[in-house]
Amino acid sequence: MYLGKLLVTLLAAPVIAPVPSTLAQQVVAQAPAQQAPAPAQAAPKAEAPKAVEAPKAAEKKVDPEVLGLVARMQAFYEKTQDFTSEFKQDYKYKALRRTQTSTGKVSYKKPGLMRWEYEKPSSRTFVLAGEKVYAYDPGAQTLSVGRIDTTQLSASVTFLFGQGKLADEFSISKGTCKDCKGMLLVLDPLKAEPRFRQVRLEVDPKTAQVLKSTVVDPDGSENTIAFLNLKTNVGVAADSFKLNPPEGTRIDDFTKRK
Repeated sequence: MYLGKLLVTLLAAPVIAPVPSTLAQQVVAQAPAQQAPAPAQAAPKAEAPKAVEAPKAAEKKVDPEVLGLVARMQAFYEKTQDFTSEFKQDYKYKALRRTQTSTGKVSYKKPGLMRWEYEKPSSRTFVLAGEKVYAYDPGAQTLSVGRIDTTQLSASVTFLFGQGKLADEFSISKGTCKDCKGMLLVLDPLKAEPRFRQVRLEVDPKTAQVLKSTVVDPDGSENTIAFLNLKTNVGVAADSFKLNPPEGTRIDDFTKRK
């Protein structure tokens, strides 16, 4: 799970290849094969073919309120140069019927710098810097370095960076939630995706900020991250995304070809 599912665990959004911007498929009507008249018989008088209506694709109406909130949410993150926030992560393992809770702090700075400081239940640091991902475990005294193609990130991740359009990759609808403080947006992928089933975003209708993000894994497990005390455009320093592990730390650099 360290590097392979890092963004699934941390960003509560999967790393997936780009999907088509729309599911609309062009319907092609095929005319039935013509039958030759029976031998030695006069062919019957041809009748004018009757017009046959092509089946209409099911149309799903999108709530204007949902469309408006999605537009404002993406505009908010497009204008956000950096942000800091506390977070609470609950990962519900469906098969094991248990939930693992973690807390910490997260910071982000354009373009493409993100740092997650896990404080409980154990101290760990994850940094996304460009196309490199760093995972530092002070208890094990190890630093792992991996590489990720940021052009392959889903819009469910890149919209936080002010990029990508959610409507290009997801069917978005309004969900029901008794405990939500904001509007619950349910994002179903337009194309079958083997790495996740659904994404849910709880969004503050006043500020258009994401309050909580949930990814439903293919097996039904749920990874939820709640953002607390979010502050934007506070002038996060670029140096804060550098890792300086102490002497004696083992470094496993998977970006180097053997």
